[in-house]
This record gives sequence, C-alpha cells and structure tokens, in this order.
Amino acid sequence: MQFAQFASYLHDIETVSSRLAITEKLAKLFSELHTDELAVVPYLLQGRVAPAYRGLEFGMAEKSLLKAAAQAFGLDLPDVARHVRTTGDLGESVETLRRAFMSMEEKTLSIAHVYGELYRITQATGEGSQESKANILAFLFTQLDPLSCKYLCRIPLGQLRLGASDVTILDAVSWMLVGDKSLRSKIEKAYQVRPNLGYICAQVVKMGVDVVETISPQVGTPILMMKAERLSSGAEIIKKIGQCMVEPKYDGLRLQVHIQKYKVQGAEHKEQVPNDKKYSVEIYTRGLELVTHMYPDIVDAVEREVGCTNAIMEGEALGYDETTDTFLPFQQTIQRKRKHDVAEAAKRIPLRFMAFDLLYMNGESCLHKPLVERKAQLQSLIASDASTIRLSPHEQVTDPHRLEALFDQYIGEGLEGIMAKRPESVYKPGAREFSWVKLKRSYSSKVNDTVDCVVMGYDAGKGKRAAFGIGAVLVGVYEQSAQRYLTIAKIGTGMTDEEWKTLKANSEKRIAKSKPDEYTVAKEMECDVWVHPHIVLEVRSDEITQSKIHTSGWSLRFPRLERFRADKRPHDATTKDEIDTLAVSQKN
Repeated sequence: MQFAQFASYLHDIETVSSRLAITEKLAKLFSELHTDELAVVPYLLQGRVAPAYRGLEFGMAEKSLLKAAAQAFGLDLPDVARHVRTTGDLGESVETLRRAFMSMEEKTLSIAHVYGELYRITQATGEGSQESKANILAFLFTQLDPLSCKYLCRIPLGQLRLGASDVTILDAVSWMLVGDKSLRSKIEKAYQVRPNLGYICAQVVKMGVDVVETISPQVGTPILMMKAERLSSGAEIIKKIGQCMVEPKYDGLRLQVHIQKYKVQGAEHKEQVPNDKKYSVEIYTRGLELVTHMYPDIVDAVEREVGCTNAIMEGEALGYDETTDTFLPFQQTIQRKRKHDVAEAAKRIPLRFMAFDLLYMNGESCLHKPLVERKAQLQSLIASDASTIRLSPHEQVTDPHRLEALFDQYIGEGLEGIMAKRPESVYKPGAREFSWVKLKRSYSSKVNDTVDCVVMGYDAGKGKRAAFGIGAVLVGVYEQSAQRYLTIAKIGTGMTDEEWKTLKANSEKRIAKSKPDEYTVAKEMECDVWVHPHIVLEVRSDEITQSKIHTSGWSLRFPRLERFRADKRPHDATTKDEIDTLAVSQKN
C-alpha cells in the first residue's frame, strides 16, 4: 500500500469517535495490507516503529520537527513556529505549508519505505543525531503529499490520537476475519503470551486464527503479568480457594527477568562473549517497559547466581539495608527507577530480587505447569549461596488461623501482606483470577486497600492552581466486561505542588479532543480537559460510599494521591468488580 492511501485511512479514522466505527475502519485498512505491512502498521497507528518493550524511541521534540519543516520548505524557523501557533497543530501546519509548495514533485512512497526511514530515525544516536533525524523527515516532507506530511509529522511526536489501542487493533483483526469481535478473546490469549501486535496480526492473517494455539513464550518478549483478586480475611481465602500456597506480598518493583545464555560454537572457534558475560539479561516492568539498564546489580547477580540455558522468571525487586537485614520502604526502592546516575543509586540502594514464579526454562514453556512444579524448578535455578537473587519463601496452608499468623508476621516485617495461590494453578498471562488472592491491610483508614485509578480528565485550576493549569482530577476504574472506564472520584486535595505539576505535564501528552468513547461519565462530572487513558494513580480514601453521580456506582470519600503507578497500564487499574468486592468487605 502507498503511504498516501494509508494517510487517507488515518484521516477517516480521525473523523470518528465511536469505538465500533474505529474498529470497522481499521478492519478495512487491514484487509488491504500485505502480510509484511500488517507486521508494522499497528505500530505506526500508535506512533511507534516497534513494540514498546523494544525501547525504540524517536527522541524528537517539537523543535526538531519545526527545523525539519523549515529545511524542507526553505523557510526560517521563526516563520514555521509562528504558523504553528496560528493553527495550534504542528501536523496541520506542515500539511498547509506542503500545499503551498506544490511545485515539489510528489513521490508514490510505500508504507514500507516510509517505515524504513522512520526506523532509521530511532537508530540515530550520538553527536549530530538530531540533525540526521531532521534531515530524514525534511526529505520525506519534500516527497510526500500534504495529507501524508500531516500524519508523518504526528507519528514521531506520538500525537496521532486515533484511539487505536492494543485491544482495538485485536478487535479489528477479528472484524476483518469474521465481521465481528468474536475472535478477539482467542487472539488476545496469544497476545498476552507474546504482546507483539505486528507479529500476532501478521501470523493470524497468514496462517489463520488457529495459529494462536501454537504461540509460546519467547525470551526477549515480555509476558503480560498475571494479577490477583482481593479478599479481606484468611477465612475468606480458605473458603474460596481451599489449600493454598502463601508467600509475602512485597511493596517493591514487580519485574520479569529474561535470561539467554550466550552460545559457544566450540573450543576451536570459541565465540567472543561481550565483557566475558555468560548471559544476555533483559528486565521488563509490569507495563512492558525495558528497564535492564536501571538494575545492573540484578543483571550481575543473574550471572553469578542463576544457572540455565534460558529462562523467564518473575519476582519483586526491593531496596535492601544490609546493616539491619531488612527491606527498605517503597519510597526508597522507587528511587532506583531512573535513567541517570544509575551506578550511584545502585551503591546507595542495593536491591534484592525476590523470585516467585518461573514462566519459561531451557526452551520449554512453564505456563501450563502447576504452581508447585514451577516453584520447584525455580528453586533449582538459583544457587544455594545466592545473595541478591532469592526465592520468595512460601508455605502450603489449609488452616485460616495459620494464614492469619503468616499475614501478621509479614505485616510485622514491614511488608504489605500476603499472596495466597492455588498450588495446582497454571500461569494465565494478563488474567485476574481467584487462583491468586492478595490480602493487604491499612491501619489508618476504614478502607483496607488502595485503589488504582485511571486519570480521565481534569478541570482548569483556580486560585493557586491556576498557575499549574490543573485543578480537580477525574479518575475512574475499568469495567472489563464492557471495556470501558467508569468514574469513581474527583481528586482536588492531598497533592503537593510538585505532584500537581507532574500530573499536568503527563496529562498534556495525552489530551483528547473530546471525551474518549470508552469513558462513561455523568453530566455532573464532565471535565474541562479530557485525557486518553494512560496515567494510573494509586489512591487512598477513608471510605467507599454509594454514588448516584459516579458511573461506577461508588465514590471514594476523601480521596488522596498515594503515588503515581508508572508501572501499571490502564487495563491493570482496579476493576469495577474489585470495587464492588472492596465495598462489601468494608461494610462487613
């Protein structure tokens, strides 16, 4: 397909807000793509060239795009900037400027060609890289038609805002195949094991939908992490799941560690191993972010303390005080999540990685194996004298009193509580089931747990917050069955000046032109500014009360920000069903 035709589809999609209409238009687009195009178009629709976990960023601010436009059209940079201030949209300005230079010959460039140039931009690094990136875009601006230039400009800025989420794209693939969303759940199961949209879409179209049954874990591709349900007592847990395996619930950084041993081709042709390392190690967050560079101490520990050909293990990283032999609070642990001064932070806040699950080992998927077997295999990987990589303690329990005793023990050690898991349960990527149950407690309020809420929009600030440009923030929870977000609170207090500024800066990157179609909001709760679902806040409140104006049916009384949850995606937020359970638990 030519990029000009692709741009025309983007324009059509942008003009509709209904999720169903977006799905239908995407399905029509997909039906006209070759398999190799279908492997890359899902990323272009989201302003990327690869899955987010690959970490391939354009690294271009608006100023670089302005320079590219000025260079392409022979204009002064201030003139281009002035034009953008007039339109309020860089893409529209570039489209208008390109029309004014119609004497430039348009080329019929393919999607593959433009994608290749965009990929080149992500590979440009070091001195002079910004100039190289601007040159690539400037040359494309001179070759493409005006509408193509508009969307080409928006891709590196991540400003397409088409509503093409991962779920919507999977819906569109199903719609393309059978004319409805009935195959989505089947395709999504494969996506949860290997969340590479382009790969999944291309494979399904090329091989048929049954190919999803053959898709298995791959080292270097993060698996969507399994989630836990909530209950409020040991007796409830035993009644619900019976005999269970109890382990501590840590308040740290949940990570997935991927390990691949370097291949050695033989003594006479021994392959040179970089830095004499035995393994290639990659570390991913719950949100599928590649963060290997942030945790060099864990990488080094894997070299010394883990033995395998390849593996994918999951666990929690916590700051550790070697003097007192205790874990550090989350506020200190989170300081390790940084891009700069990593070595200094690693010395100041050393980590312990408490491994609790094994998803893949020595070329074989472990997802289908019972938990008790996965635990045994995980233990066999970790050296008996390991210091940084530790197997999380676990105990099989049938007595609710013993479960409560373990809960009190871990609370006393400063941990969050316990996780109770069915010993025979398999690992279900992305699922939230009663195979895993968490029990947490807060002694400072009636509500026994915090709520992870999605920022849906905000009102303009008044008084002191007028300088911030943000006041009360509307937050909601996720209803899985309807794939929509329902309101539960407006937060107007309890944040520091710095937190307000951070929230405003993060929200500006996700502003929607109108209320997103997946939001269900009562008229009384509508906002000045709508935000696409992306930002997750952990919110604490004094009570969950019934509400007639919040569409979840519940309201958080005196909500206040506990912390930002950059490690969680919107679909990982607290669900409507969980809120129902929490409310009943609170009442009891």
